[in-house]
Amino acid sequence: MRRETFMYLCSYAVMVSSEIEGGALLGGLSPCPGLYCGRQLLSDGNWSECSSCPRGYRANSSSACVECSDSPVFYDWLYLGFMALLALVLHWFCIDIAARRRSFCREVLVLHISAVFEIVTAAALTLLLSEPVGTLNVRSCHVKKLSDWYTLLHNPNPNYEETLHCTQEAVYPLYTMVFIFYALSVLLMLIVRPWLAQHFLPRYGKMSIYAALYFFPTLALIQAIFGGLIYYSFPYIIIVLSVFSNAAHFAFKDDQSMQFLIISTVKDVRNMVILIGHWLLHAYGIIAITQLKDPVFHASLVALVPLPAVFYILTARFTDPSKLHND
Repeated sequence: MRRETFMYLCSYAVMVSSEIEGGALLGGLSPCPGLYCGRQLLSDGNWSECSSCPRGYRANSSSACVECSDSPVFYDWLYLGFMALLALVLHWFCIDIAARRRSFCREVLVLHISAVFEIVTAAALTLLLSEPVGTLNVRSCHVKKLSDWYTLLHNPNPNYEETLHCTQEAVYPLYTMVFIFYALSVLLMLIVRPWLAQHFLPRYGKMSIYAALYFFPTLALIQAIFGGLIYYSFPYIIIVLSVFSNAAHFAFKDDQSMQFLIISTVKDVRNMVILIGHWLLHAYGIIAITQLKDPVFHASLVALVPLPAVFYILTARFTDPSKLHND
């Protein structure tokens, strides 16, 4: 009995000493309510009241605001790449629709190249403007869970009295980088594209600019509301959209025979480029899902990229409406 009492007293003493030591290290810092409220270390050595951490900081397990010092992981870069690719694909789609031409020509190709230049330049400038400024490296906080994207919904209300406003960018800088990229893309487009459109495609080229002035605010609104959901689901969005758009591309052909679909794809440069673009997007989605954690096996899955196109060509004759008979 004495031995058990002695062991209990020893364990209690160790626990108390560790708590005292932890409190001393943090200057008696008490935890804040909520998931994202933290305290800032003031110049006089004391800690502030619980509130939101400054931009580029995040509250740790002890409710102290610490500076983000991580680097984006592979999945984060794929997410940022997806947002850039989405804007580029929409640019190309609007240019193609506005030009009203079924084949590539020099005028349309110039606008396509201009869109690539605008997106690549905007992405590079976004990286250069991110911390540390002037480098292509990015200082960030790791994304831990979905709620990190929606800190506005997690402001605590202690004792149901006063709400503590602790809204912050817990996924710094993945959330705001996208908005900066969109703003720079619009600015570069308004600088470069009007002159090219007026010179090479004066009648219809300006319509692609008007379209971009509509879809960029829409993309920004979607990012503001659904940014976290997109972050976790974009690989599957890419896979589904690439399969559907690939099927739609073939479905618009008047002749659905296997021979025509193959010949029209091989001989028409535009059709071949569109098909290869679908394959590249599909491969991007596979890489984003697997993150190449098993490089040999996951890289081999990229060989399945042509499967949706091959499946459509082989089965198109069975779904041809002209061959359906109503009894």
